Amino acid sequence: MTYQRFEDLPVWQTAAELYELTEDLLENERFKATRGFRDQLDRAALSVSNNIAEGFERGTTNELLAFIYIARGSAGEVRSMLVLKERRARKAAWTADLKSLISNLKSLAESCSRQLRAWADSLQNSDIKGQRHLTDKLRQKEEQRKRADEFEKTLLRQLPAWHPKRKEAEEKGLI
Repeated sequence: MTYQRFEDLPVWQTAAELYELTEDLLENERFKATRGFRDQLDRAALSVSNNIAEGFERGTTNELLAFIYIARGSAGEVRSMLVLKERRARKAAWTADLKSLISNLKSLAESCSRQLRAWADSLQNSDIKGQRHLTDKLRQKEEQRKRADEFEKTLLRQLPAWHPKRKEAEEKGLI
């Protein structure tokens, strides 16, 4: 699937939710933290979605990859800060809803990290250098390659289950 807007990316939507819930946490009276901690958590959470957006708008795969890794680092930073706060929670009077909110935030940060890692892996294995480098001829060539791949998968699916080529394709996860 090709996305035209960063807002449509599932990982950006997860990152936006991460930031929104981080704001909820920071507004919770029971969440005690220094001003520096609060500011850093706020910036790190916002950095995830912002770096996804900036990388998406850049125009080259290398730039996108760089921003994906920055976003992933920020997601890790959010998770680390929350884990450290949890370790200190034994001394705090946290309610069940506050504990649940922090658990949800850690899960969202981890989800962002996983999605960003998968996206980066797929981009690193791509021949496309990015929209700036994508000429009409390269677009056409990429489209032909995709059609040929789909045709090959269709042929492999039509082979009997015992056929060695079909078995090989299934083992590789091609069909």
